[in-house]
Amino acid sequence: MTADLARQLTNPGLILAVLVAIAVFATFYTIAVPYFERGDLNKRMKAVSTERDQIRARERAKMNEGGKVTLRAQNNRSVRQIVEKFNLREALVDTGTLNRLRAAGFRSENALNVFLLARFLLPFLFLTAAITWVFVLGHLVERPFALRVLAVIGFAYLGFYSPIIFISNRMGKRQKSIKRAWPDALDLMLICVESGISIEAGLRRVAEEMASASPELAEEMVLTTAELSFLQDRRSAFDNLANRTQLSQVKAVTQALIQAERYGTPIGQALRVLAQESRDERMNDAEKKAAALPPKLTVPMILFFLPVLIAVILGPAGIQVADRF
Repeated sequence: MTADLARQLTNPGLILAVLVAIAVFATFYTIAVPYFERGDLNKRMKAVSTERDQIRARERAKMNEGGKVTLRAQNNRSVRQIVEKFNLREALVDTGTLNRLRAAGFRSENALNVFLLARFLLPFLFLTAAITWVFVLGHLVERPFALRVLAVIGFAYLGFYSPIIFISNRMGKRQKSIKRAWPDALDLMLICVESGISIEAGLRRVAEEMASASPELAEEMVLTTAELSFLQDRRSAFDNLANRTQLSQVKAVTQALIQAERYGTPIGQALRVLAQESRDERMNDAEKKAAALPPKLTVPMILFFLPVLIAVILGPAGIQVADRF
């Protein structure tokens, strides 16, 4: 029974049919999803609005000397217990991990626990799947035993780093959205500041205007507004914005805002210069991508266009030579 099942699962025709079906489904899914996709802007704004209550609760817990009311009570208890039992925080968490999670949009304590649990369990799951695929189902039989063991270990290693890869991809997409809309947001902030609006009201107004262009940036600005309202040190709110985005352009603006708050210097000229620099950097990135396009197209043109071109040019001549001889 096991041999028949393994033979059916390893049948090349069945594998090819499954791959073709997956490719067709992925194609239809890619084409159809944009037409049925609904914006999650209201959901994002509702989630960010709860940050104000969380900040208030955190500050009250700090002021309460003997209080034990913390935000950890809202976490998944089972996940938190596993993390604390195996002491995964001290083994896997550092400052870079926390910053990457915040930059990817995962700011809660429960997100950190889930991330640590995934890094702890996925290596064992990947290892079990690799052992089953290599030794139970009999794949890579023609390979040496050491190479098969190395493949299994490499698959487990991939499972250990797969959460980091997921967070890195999520962080890259989020940073790309923020970076694209940041110069326009600075222009709007400059207009608000020069019209006499405070920083809090300006950030709130810019968040409303940029919500459709970049929900991620609007989310960060709304959260910064909430922190400016409740944190004792306003500098911490600007530093948190720079740490959550992990972008040099945002950090430069936050430093300018901190200096303006501390020394009372005008912020309009600094925002104007920083907005121009961000726009120039965005244009430079676009020019770099355009300049790198011809080398990237060389290999596809050689593999796909050149054979077809040769067939079209030499095909009729080859047919005539074949007819004569």
